[in-house]
Amino acid sequence: MTPKNIGTIKRVGRQVIFYALLVAAWQLVFYFGTAVLRLWKPYAFPNPIGVWRSFVTLAGQNALAPAVLLSLRRVAAGYLLSLAIGAAAGLILTRYRSLSAALKPLLLGIQALPSVCWVPFAILWFGLSEASILFVIVMGTAFSFSIAVESAIRNVNPLYIKAARTMGARGGPLYFKVVLPACLPALITGLKQSWSFAWRALMNAEVMSAAIGIGQMLMMGRDLADINRVALIIVIIILIGALIEKYVFSLAEERVLKSIGL
Repeated sequence: MTPKNIGTIKRVGRQVIFYALLVAAWQLVFYFGTAVLRLWKPYAFPNPIGVWRSFVTLAGQNALAPAVLLSLRRVAAGYLLSLAIGAAAGLILTRYRSLSAALKPLLLGIQALPSVCWVPFAILWFGLSEASILFVIVMGTAFSFSIAVESAIRNVNPLYIKAARTMGARGGPLYFKVVLPACLPALITGLKQSWSFAWRALMNAEVMSAAIGIGQMLMMGRDLADINRVALIIVIIILIGALIEKYVFSLAEERVLKSIGL
């Protein structure tokens, strides 16, 4: 076994121990709070054992996996559409400075608007449909990525562009061979931020709609007064977000940084 593999095993082992202790502490807080100190009722505070039982129940009913897959499919479609719209808008902003000066404050204001504010529009315009969920995701994400694209391109070192133009680069080759590689790290940061906006927008849309998904299961737990089911869905939402960030965006960022010598 190589030293690298040993280091990986140790790092994973430390993480497992940490989270095991965290879960144990959670269970102890529940026990002392409900059985010893009686600070709250058992049904008002989630606990790891109850969350696990909820997971087993939902998995046995074949309800959890389809909901997760549907939510991932929705967020993927909305996220990709948002990237296309945001990239086009960002390129337009960098191309026309007067338009950028007029529109950028508006886009920044819309970006700061919580995505839940778009839910009433979505329901009135599209009803309780897949289109309404997609609309909320796009409206909550596209403007964030357009600002990220505009900022990434604006912050490219002007010396790179001047040197490329001196050597005859113009138009498409200038963008694809000079500007894009130079702004890739900033673009990946924008992609990560946009993903977080899309994931939150999806939850807001599903919570307010009747469509099957993670958000709808969260509201079902609330309606049933099942605090452990609510906690389970929250844990699943956190896990999915963390895994995608770690194994998609962080890996992409690491490869890009290595490719440019950082």
